[in-house]
Amino acid sequence: MSAFLSAREVCQRLRDAALGVLAFKVCERPAEAGLVAVDIEGWLLLLDFEGGRLHHCECARNGNGQEGSLERWQRYGTDPVSLLSTWELAQIEQLLKAQTNEVAQ
Repeated sequence: MSAFLSAREVCQRLRDAALGVLAFKVCERPAEAGLVAVDIEGWLLLLDFEGGRLHHCECARNGNGQEGSLERWQRYGTDPVSLLSTWELAQIEQLLKAQTNEVAQ
């Protein structure tokens, strides 16, 4: 595994969460509009989620401290969210909708 998290590695974590294989938890809603911090079993992701839609992943860090960022992923032409299937994206959006409402209350 490289020192930098690839879009595919982060996407696989999102896929596993969509399938219910890994626990998905909204940690907090940062001050920046539309950004949501989530934990997928020790991996921290900062997702751009606004208007009920998941747009992209800003950055990710795994438990070993390896990181990935949108700026780097876009150099290679993609980001983890764009690699999700339509069904996987819908599942993650549902998890985000349900849990961001809980965090807001």
